[in-house]
Amino acid sequence: MDQKRSLKSLLEILIVSTRLGLTSFGGPIAHLGYFHEEYVRRRKWMDEKSYADLVALCQFLPGPASSQVGIGIGVMRAGVLGGIVSFIGFTLPSVIALILFAILLNGFDVSTAGWIHGLKIVAVVVVAHAILGMAQNLTPDLQRRTIALFALIVTLLWQTAFTQVGAIILAGFVGYLIYRKHQESDQTRMQFPISRRFAVLCLGLFFGLLIFLPILREMTSLNWVAMFDSFYRAGSLVFGGGHVVLPLLEREFVPTGWLSEEAFLAGYGATQAVPGPLFTFAAYLGTAISGWQGGLLATVAIFLPAFLLILGTLPFWDTLRRNPKIKGALMGVNAAVVGILISAFYNPIFTSAILAPIDFAFAALLFSMLVYWKLPPWVIVLSGAVGGALLGMI
Repeated sequence: MDQKRSLKSLLEILIVSTRLGLTSFGGPIAHLGYFHEEYVRRRKWMDEKSYADLVALCQFLPGPASSQVGIGIGVMRAGVLGGIVSFIGFTLPSVIALILFAILLNGFDVSTAGWIHGLKIVAVVVVAHAILGMAQNLTPDLQRRTIALFALIVTLLWQTAFTQVGAIILAGFVGYLIYRKHQESDQTRMQFPISRRFAVLCLGLFFGLLIFLPILREMTSLNWVAMFDSFYRAGSLVFGGGHVVLPLLEREFVPTGWLSEEAFLAGYGATQAVPGPLFTFAAYLGTAISGWQGGLLATVAIFLPAFLLILGTLPFWDTLRRNPKIKGALMGVNAAVVGILISAFYNPIFTSAILAPIDFAFAALLFSMLVYWKLPPWVIVLSGAVGGALLGMI
């Protein structure tokens, strides 16, 4: 009887999450709204406080917040297997779409296509919108704006992966010093069907892979190891959602010659046009580099840290979230992420897309369509591609 009930729960999770994966346009914030409507208001799988606590945890962790919330809801409903099924349902539709797009695009010369230039301008608009929203939430006071400014200057002048990590570590330390006595009045509690022993195992695996993969990459010349390491690191170090992963992945794969900037941005534009999490951009990149097998490998690698972190922290969340020192360090880290994102927004995103006054004018139009007229992202992507093709004829 219990097995039948368990299978029924898993099937229900798969059906609901797949429907959300097919219809959830609009990025992470919109996804959280869809989840709230479906899981809290309609199905009542959890109450308002538990949902708010789960969202708070996923904002606390690096990685794709909306995907982690979906995993967490699946775990609360049907254990670890429920989390896996929830993830598959929400993610698989966009993964399949982007793998097919990469296969179709392979063999075409997209370097001079006008619509590609239009998608570059779309990337400018989308990342600018993400920056404004993040800056309002993550740098509300002078101290955090100063941290963001420091991270912006350092990462703009010295563009290396080490600089980014160093800026994040230093910002965490400064945040700890400034905000270690910061208190919030939040006494809600939440329960998850995961043992602390299993959670520690997941956290150990997360940090073990983060340390071991770069060493293995240096010891071998296997392309799949290098790919797995790059995507795993990107998924491990991204605070702030899918848009922040764009510059990290761009610096991993374009300067090293794994794929061209034009092909990179074509995939980014396509990712904006499909529902589901933005991290599925990895499926396109992996396929463009190494076929559909590479697409699946890249998807597993970039989402694996999110899985390990959400499963590893759920049982400890009540203790962690009440520790002002940890929260203070994270406040500094989040502020630095804003600065890093602005730096990456300028170079390479802005400098490669806005080449003339007419490009800036077109970007302003698309920005207004997205922010003020509230048009859906797929309309912005389609308008950008068509507009870019028209600009190419002028």
